[in-house]
Amino acid sequence: MAKGAYIQRGDTLDFTNSSGSDIAYGDVVPITSRIGIAGENIKNGATGSLKIVGVFELPADNTAAFAVGDVVYWDAENSIVEKTAGAYKAGVVVEAKAQAGTLAKVKID
Repeated sequence: MAKGAYIQRGDTLDFTNSSGSDIAYGDVVPITSRIGIAGENIKNGATGSLKIVGVFELPADNTAAFAVGDVVYWDAENSIVEKTAGAYKAGVVVEAKAQAGTLAKVKID
């Protein structure tokens, strides 16, 4: 029978920053098809923590209302979450946001 070895809880990942610039605490970091949030300052070439589970307040598209349960995506070019499907799934909206609102509460996953 195959066995698994516990490595870590899974709400954070060890992340090696190969972006070419430093990452600041709280920065949104696109990873493959999802996002993480920097849990600390991570210098270029260094390894640090990246949160991949939790509810975060993120900059949001101010031309669309968000309802609880809406799936939102990270628009890396404009640094906002939006409902238009894109390359990076951000997560699920956990509190309604009015159309003109500039911040959204999102459970990243």
